Amino acid sequence: MRNLGLAAAAFLLSSVSTPGLAQGSLQELLNQTRTVRAQEEQLNKSREQSFLQDRNKQSQLLAEAKRAQAAEQQRSERLSAQFDANEKKLTELQTQLDAKAGTLGEMFGVVRQVAGDAASTIHNSLISAQFPEREDFLQKLAQSKALPSIAQLEQLWYEIQREMTETGRVVTFPGEVVTPDGEQTTQAVTRIGSFTAVSDGQFLNYLPESKVLSELSRQPASRYLSTAEDLQEATSGYVRATIDPTRGSLLAVLVQAPGLVEKAQQGGVVGYVIMGLALIGILMAIFRFFVLSAVGAKMSRQKRNIDSPSEDNPLGRVLSVYSKDPNVDTETLELRLDEAVLREIPPLEKGLSALKILAAVGPLLGLLGTVTGMIITFQQIQLFGTGDPKLMAGGISQALTTTVQGLIMAIPMVLLHAFLSSRSKALIQVLEEESAGIIAEHAEKTRA
Repeated sequence: MRNLGLAAAAFLLSSVSTPGLAQGSLQELLNQTRTVRAQEEQLNKSREQSFLQDRNKQSQLLAEAKRAQAAEQQRSERLSAQFDANEKKLTELQTQLDAKAGTLGEMFGVVRQVAGDAASTIHNSLISAQFPEREDFLQKLAQSKALPSIAQLEQLWYEIQREMTETGRVVTFPGEVVTPDGEQTTQAVTRIGSFTAVSDGQFLNYLPESKVLSELSRQPASRYLSTAEDLQEATSGYVRATIDPTRGSLLAVLVQAPGLVEKAQQGGVVGYVIMGLALIGILMAIFRFFVLSAVGAKMSRQKRNIDSPSEDNPLGRVLSVYSKDPNVDTETLELRLDEAVLREIPPLEKGLSALKILAAVGPLLGLLGTVTGMIITFQQIQLFGTGDPKLMAGGISQALTTTVQGLIMAIPMVLLHAFLSSRSKALIQVLEEESAGIIAEHAEKTRA
């Protein structure tokens, strides 16, 4: 409005300053100004009416909100009073219940405690693999603050009685078994109470978290697996079976025990050297045993046919010395026979010195392995301390294993050396006896 007035005044001033402007233009401008002022007044009235209507409406809404607030306030006071009354009534009822329950409250506390203990036992029980639904009921009963119903008490008694009954049974049932490669299949599982379970000839371990059975990643020795197979194949009567009374602890320790190959590997490089030398000594002893046996058999045949010496055995070669020149004098014959006997002794004692050396080297190698193993142990203690015994187990295991391997090598080597030496000496004694007999017989003939 102010801008329009200024524009009209400016136009009026310009008209005054312009003498040639027509009187009609001023009248038209005045009319337009009146028209604009009328429109603006009409618009202002319209705005004023709208504002008044909004104000009246907000006042109405405010009045309604106040009425609703008052109603809710009354409702809140009424509910609060009802809540207080209910609390008072609940307290009175609880007091009446406690008075009427008497010692039953303690009994129900014992029931919840027994249910908790039973749930803990059943959670780790192998029998839960066959009846996995029992634990949920017992857990709910143990955690419930309400009085247990008769049906719940009977269910608790039934589950405890079923656990005791199933502990003494041998049953076969379809169960979920997790194989070592992670595959889960349904197999026929044979359970011995709550102690041991087998399936497909393999011992199983119970996983309480997933309530499934898993094959042991490493099975015990074959003598135990054979009993598992017999147990699964049996339909009645009595069979031999392996039972772990600790419910898996002993079986876990048993399967972790190292086998023969693993024990041999614990000896390290020194252990392999000991086993190699032991194998060489055993093969050598076996070879010498057959050689001496063959030579002894030929000499026995030669003794039965003493007049026809043969060159295929030591006794025949010694006898042939006399048969080739029977007219020689006694001293010469004695020297020739001594030479022949001495010539036969080295082949008969061949390899015995090596066996004796191997028998002496075995304990020394074992001692070497002990020293190296202890050095490794002390180095690990220096680096990592004594906090973790497993870090020291490798060196100690190597020390003890090589000691055992050295003794295992030495003991049979000593026995084999003693056995073959006695057999060789017996053959040499036969040669010496026969040689002495020939000399004595020749001397008697010479004197005659």
